[in-house]
Amino acid sequence: MTRLELGLPGIRRDPARMPSTLGRPDTPALIDKFGRVARDLRVSITEKCSLRCTYCMPEQGLPAIPRDNLLTATEIARLVGIGVRDLGMHDVRFTGGEPLMRVDLVEIIARSAEVAQGASISMTTNAIGLDKRVDALVAAGLNRVNISLDTVDRDHFARLTRRDRLPSVLAGIKAAQAAGVKPLKINAVLMRDTLGGAVDLLEWSLENGCRLRFIEQMPLDADESWARDNMVDAAELLAVLGERFELTAPTREDPSAPAEEWLVNGGPGTVGIIASVTRSFCADCDRTRLTAEGTIRSCLFGDDETDLRGLMRGGADDHTIAEWWRAAMWGKQAGHNINADDFIRPLRSMGAIGG
Repeated sequence: MTRLELGLPGIRRDPARMPSTLGRPDTPALIDKFGRVARDLRVSITEKCSLRCTYCMPEQGLPAIPRDNLLTATEIARLVGIGVRDLGMHDVRFTGGEPLMRVDLVEIIARSAEVAQGASISMTTNAIGLDKRVDALVAAGLNRVNISLDTVDRDHFARLTRRDRLPSVLAGIKAAQAAGVKPLKINAVLMRDTLGGAVDLLEWSLENGCRLRFIEQMPLDADESWARDNMVDAAELLAVLGERFELTAPTREDPSAPAEEWLVNGGPGTVGIIASVTRSFCADCDRTRLTAEGTIRSCLFGDDETDLRGLMRGGADDHTIAEWWRAAMWGKQAGHNINADDFIRPLRSMGAIGG
């Protein structure tokens, strides 16, 4: 396979060639050239997943990352510590692939929580197997969980994910609630063939005390089948939901939060809409991403990555790693440009980047 077929971007590995910091102000924060400051750390810990969602994974799964190339639990915790202590991270979210595929996930959470100095520790998961591990994860320091669920119709779920595992997901959600994980958020990707079930999913979420958020599909699918003309946008979804529910004009609790929150039938229940494509929030983005191989990715749609794993394993101290991290984020692009004529898809798919 070629590098392009594997979906691997160009990675800066030469320790003598730190990304340019020309014009960067003297601040410890992860500021970029557009004045945005990253405070939200997304940490992908595996490329493996127990599902094969059509908007994310190819049917055969992603190419396996050699075990020696994955960050260890100790290395992940060290970078989390640098992110929180030296760079001002407030929130740390573990993603995949599917985080529950890591057998050492409890250790990852525990070690990270120990150095996180009060920062929120959360996870995005499909919840398969969560019922067997949630108590240990909460005891280790997990604060919040976002669960990916696009439909509550079992047949539709099986077609979309290529796996008949809806009962396992629902068991994971029930277990998380029993463990006291609040708020429990549900993430649903808007697809043409699931739009008809959006009303049922919102009704189910309201009845089960979950905070549902719909997400516009982005061109990050491994099969590269995304097409702008076929995408379900926020306006179309609102029209469908409006036939069954009364939706009150949206608010955004945090300017950097991606979701607009609508009150449903006067509240207290809400539904969030993350209009990543049609109502871009790139100008307020506050995220920095660490891949499972230990590279910093400043943007979902920016293929330049800076290797921190090599620095760590080469003996670099925390100060040096923090400086490289700052340099990587200084070069962050302005936005994704999905709607531009010259838009180029990133080489990595969502499953290889982490949400």
